[in-house]
Amino acid sequence: MDERIRASDADRDRVAAQLREHFAEGRLTREEFDERLTATLNAKTYGDLRHVLTDLPGATAVLLPAGQQAPRLAAPYPLVVRRGPRLLPLALLALVAALVLPGAGWLFIGVLKVILLFWLVGCVVAIVVTSRLRRLARQHWHSHGYDQHQGWPGSRGYDRYRYPR
Repeated sequence: MDERIRASDADRDRVAAQLREHFAEGRLTREEFDERLTATLNAKTYGDLRHVLTDLPGATAVLLPAGQQAPRLAAPYPLVVRRGPRLLPLALLALVAALVLPGAGWLFIGVLKVILLFWLVGCVVAIVVTSRLRRLARQHWHSHGYDQHQGWPGSRGYDRYRYPR
């Protein structure tokens, strides 16, 4: 905003109200309040009003014209992140098409069966890979003699007679 624009009576009243709030909150002494209130009532431009509120919080919101809002600071991260098309509306659209179009139901069920088949195969592959990795980890553990240490009760290397509780 250009500070050379002339201030209206409503602008001066808003600044005076803000000064009264700062005085009531203890940010200004009586002398400072009187001095700034006099300067506010004698102000002709927005620059004069801004000078009165320079060291007080919330000065920008008060100095804006009545119809204008204070500019909002941009968030450091986006509040809503969309990563592609939403699946629920697409699934609903496919379901409606399967119900409305003759013969489309079979196509929908066929596609659903293919998706479920891929999901099932993926689960079986994950189980096989996990069991294989566990077996390799156990072999590695036993081959390096980690099981020979006297460890926790229940492990192979724990001797209950040698190490009583």
